[in-house]
Amino acid sequence: MDFSLKHLAATTLMLASLSSFTTVAQANITPQHSAIILKTFSDASVTDFRQFLAALAKSDVAKTDELGPAISAFLDNKPLDPEQQNEIHRLLGLYARVKYGSAATETLRELVAIPTVRVEGVAQHDNPEFIKIAEKIKGLAQSFNLNFRNIDNRVYEISLEGSGEEVVGIHAHADVVPVTPENWVLKDGTRLDPFKVTLIGDRLYGRGTEDDKNGIVVALYAMKVIKEEKLPLARNFKLLVDTTEETTGDAIPYYFERNPTPNYNLALDGGYPVVIAEKGYGTVMASFAKRKAQGKGAEITSMTGGMATNQIPSTSVATLVTDKPAQLAASLQKAGADYVKHNGGNFDIAAKVVGKDVKLTVTGVSAHSSEPESGVNPVARMLDFINGLDGKVALKHNAITDAARYAADNWGLDYLGSQLGVGFADDFMGPLTASLTYVGLDDKAFKLAVNLRVPKGKSPETLKSEIAGKLDAWSKKSKIAPTFDYSIAEPMYRNPEGEWVKALLAVATENLGMKHEFGTSAGATSVHELPNGVQFGLAMPDVKYTGHNDNEFKTTEQFLLDLQIVTEMMGRIGQLPKL
Repeated sequence: MDFSLKHLAATTLMLASLSSFTTVAQANITPQHSAIILKTFSDASVTDFRQFLAALAKSDVAKTDELGPAISAFLDNKPLDPEQQNEIHRLLGLYARVKYGSAATETLRELVAIPTVRVEGVAQHDNPEFIKIAEKIKGLAQSFNLNFRNIDNRVYEISLEGSGEEVVGIHAHADVVPVTPENWVLKDGTRLDPFKVTLIGDRLYGRGTEDDKNGIVVALYAMKVIKEEKLPLARNFKLLVDTTEETTGDAIPYYFERNPTPNYNLALDGGYPVVIAEKGYGTVMASFAKRKAQGKGAEITSMTGGMATNQIPSTSVATLVTDKPAQLAASLQKAGADYVKHNGGNFDIAAKVVGKDVKLTVTGVSAHSSEPESGVNPVARMLDFINGLDGKVALKHNAITDAARYAADNWGLDYLGSQLGVGFADDFMGPLTASLTYVGLDDKAFKLAVNLRVPKGKSPETLKSEIAGKLDAWSKKSKIAPTFDYSIAEPMYRNPEGEWVKALLAVATENLGMKHEFGTSAGATSVHELPNGVQFGLAMPDVKYTGHNDNEFKTTEQFLLDLQIVTEMMGRIGQLPKL
């Protein structure tokens, strides 16, 4: 059998990695050193990994004398010790970033341009935009010499085959949350197209740049690099692209009813370094039956909020009908200024006449509902403000004012469940959060959702019983009787064991300069109920998450760093003798 030099070197790397070792060796390359290497090379200056290593060995880059033994051993097809093996994988990640950073960024642009949002009344797998993105991902995978399967347009599977039986599932998703285009405006007035990547400074704006088309892209290019460099793997990788992660969540279960479950599962849809705990996802949906408005004054005929239960929007807009619009607008403006002043001053309330109606707008700061502390919720403030207008501005009572009283009495501006008396916290996972999010209005009812993120410490059944008991008592007292629908999932908590989590933690913390400790997340991912499931990026824990927000963005630097890290991770996990 004829082996190329590249294949021989890769085989040597593989054999070295299969040697027995119990401690995680460090890669002797710091983030600062990586930055120097990146400045030395460009995509035009490298052809393949071996050429990159040979050029690096000859360069004046700082500390190459310490990297020299690993590079020489690899190029000479000699065995590598564990530390050298990790250094070669770190350099593989840097090479991927240099070689394919620009191409990966262009691919991200192409995926963001496909508006993969849920369309009411259309099953996700029948949505033409999902068929379009499936074809795009298929074309990419096949051009990268990777195996592609489309499982009934529910999950797109891209495989990188190894020699063993184990499978590592890499999870990302193609669907994105809805957008309110008029809210995609920067502070300087620049208007953005949510489905067109716009580069301003170092920020790549666009829906899906953070959540989660970036995950699809970096995984694809990591697999491409490993495939074309012919690095042998001790196990198989499958990139599973979900199509319903943001909505029904039924695509992944559909896939696993027809396909085996991977032995290990990594979600590129959460936080760094390695997240071993996820809060349970919950919803309290209240439906207020439409009724004829009673009393005197203006009538609120509509109100907007989040377009999904996991989305805190930047604005909430109420429409009021009155025979004296100018007078009403002035009264609301005055009451609004007073309300803002007495409730933190970090949001805005404005009222103006539009045609014959009055538009009341509360402007806050959008956020993912898993991180309510990072935003300022305009839905909660709109409802609380409306409820407090009695005696200041005359309003007719209808389903919307019923909902406002419900929200103000039970949830208020608090997002910890304290006002309802159901708050609790776990020392590691943090507190329960409860955010007023989704608002819906149809011919029959006004709907209002509270999104819950539940840590361990109280069972879903116990929490549901507590909430239901308190809301039932409120209904009897207030004589307002909405119908409630409850859904609360168990939190995920994993005991991190094995060489694979040690390696994951090393790759992330060493590249990012982070503390060598596991993390927790309020966001639930598709690995929540899967074996050996953890989050591996792609968000930084101390930086505000922009997914689900208006003006969602990913910085170019972080996107390229993700490509670097995921490539190193796949190479390293792929060649560990035992996970």
